Amino acid sequence: MSRPNQHLHPARTPAPTRPAATVLLLRDGAAGLEILMTRRSMTASFAPGAYVFPGGGVDALDARSHAQASRRSIQSELHLTQAIAAIRESFEELGVLLAHHADGSPASQHDIAALDRSAPFVSQCQAQGLTLAAHEVFVLAHWITDRDLPRRFDVPFLVARMPEGQTPVADEAEQFEPVWVRPADALARHAAGEFFIIFPTIRTLERLLDHATVDAVLQMCAATEQPLWTSCPRAGMLAGREARYMEHEQPYGELALVCPDGQIEHALDWQTEQPVALLKNVMRLTAPNPGVMTGPGTNSYLVGDPDTGYIAIDPGPADPDHIDKLWRAAGGDIRMIVCTHSHADHSPGAKPLQMLCEQHGKATPPILGLPSAPTARTASEFTPDRSLLNNELLTLTSCRLEVDLAFKSNHTLQVIHTPGHAANHLCLVLQEDGLLFSGDHILNGSTTVIDPPDGDMTAYLESLDRLTQACAEQHVDFILPAHGYVMGGYEGEALQAIAHLKAHRLKREAKIIKVMQAQPQGTLDTWVQSAYDDVPPRLWPVAKRSLMAHVARIESEMLLGS
Repeated sequence: MSRPNQHLHPARTPAPTRPAATVLLLRDGAAGLEILMTRRSMTASFAPGAYVFPGGGVDALDARSHAQASRRSIQSELHLTQAIAAIRESFEELGVLLAHHADGSPASQHDIAALDRSAPFVSQCQAQGLTLAAHEVFVLAHWITDRDLPRRFDVPFLVARMPEGQTPVADEAEQFEPVWVRPADALARHAAGEFFIIFPTIRTLERLLDHATVDAVLQMCAATEQPLWTSCPRAGMLAGREARYMEHEQPYGELALVCPDGQIEHALDWQTEQPVALLKNVMRLTAPNPGVMTGPGTNSYLVGDPDTGYIAIDPGPADPDHIDKLWRAAGGDIRMIVCTHSHADHSPGAKPLQMLCEQHGKATPPILGLPSAPTARTASEFTPDRSLLNNELLTLTSCRLEVDLAFKSNHTLQVIHTPGHAANHLCLVLQEDGLLFSGDHILNGSTTVIDPPDGDMTAYLESLDRLTQACAEQHVDFILPAHGYVMGGYEGEALQAIAHLKAHRLKREAKIIKVMQAQPQGTLDTWVQSAYDDVPPRLWPVAKRSLMAHVARIESEMLLGS
């Protein structure tokens, strides 16, 4: 975990969450799956005027009403309580009753007319001989309201089939204008400014786009009693407007690092003019070299502070403007320059940055890293001033007197040799703050290319194992890649990202083996079309490089096993 004294924004405690429950009532329409939505009051304290699914807070009485509800054998006590709350809310808000008689017949409009929507719900059902149909209510998702909002809820999104013969009627107090709508139509109308929906509703509708029938949704949810996803979104600024993201989306980890308590202060726009502060002791400056292989550009990082000076990580291409901005961001006080590897978008800027420091009378910062191997391409030849040792520590220290107390600031980078993407690749762990600078070994939003002979797939996978161990030992929570946003955002996510990356590589390799067995006379050009059929054809030339690395690894293992 990063040190609190390095955070950019004052700590604050997000508002506590309140338990609630929401239910998506579904029906099969003439054009496909339809969902019942209703407009919230314009004076509502939460999401006024938004079209939502019926629902509300969980009452204490909901948990004491289990005996009045039917349940599945594997339905937990919590999920039963939530289902009861959702059934109650759908009745109070829309007059929809998910209940049945002792003989199993469903509640009818006659039963609904006999109930008072403003009186205690469960006791009325009991008096009418009705059992709440909680067994027909399934868990779809689990949402926790964003940390920045003043009113927050911990709410499952449940799903149930709309009872036949019933007609929703809004209470005209909290809810208005009930409407049946297809997910695609709701999203289109929202995009056109005609149908206001909030972030969790948008993402939930998006997840339902591929499901054509009520049965398809219910079967998906019945397969597990757990939510299909859980999310507490985070918000940042993009193009001058608030933008929200779920945990699996690329900006999420960066927002978690920079604004851990949900402050909406961080701009996510990619730009190359100004350094971006991630912590008080970590800045990122992106080089102006966007492309297919570099994404938004190569990230150069500065670690340190004005009292300790800075370590520059990956100064990038030899772009004079980028080098000048990097030097200025450090106040000219760069103590070391570290290159994670020798590729042309990472190391060529090292020498110009070193020379710029010399020209302005500062001590010459050494260029550190590993020399390129004989297998490296000509454009990737690199010789550092000094080679770094595996597990070596690079430390910046400052001691100053502050209010009569000795104040010591340390920033310690641990070197980890990680060959695979390149033979001389290394990563760095900022020990005090649990950050991994991953170079090109781990990227946000894509997998790195393994290009033989300098790239080696077996070495790459073994390096992932090495990073797993280091991240566990150093309690790494965030990964700062050379391309893309910071990754992380919740406990154990860094380790999960590495495990997912390794699993993805091994899954790809298994697919390649099947393709090679099915096409024994094939070539790399024919194999790539089948093994990477989930990748756009324009990227096959790039994928072919990693295919070569997988094939070399497969053939090597076959030889070892023979």
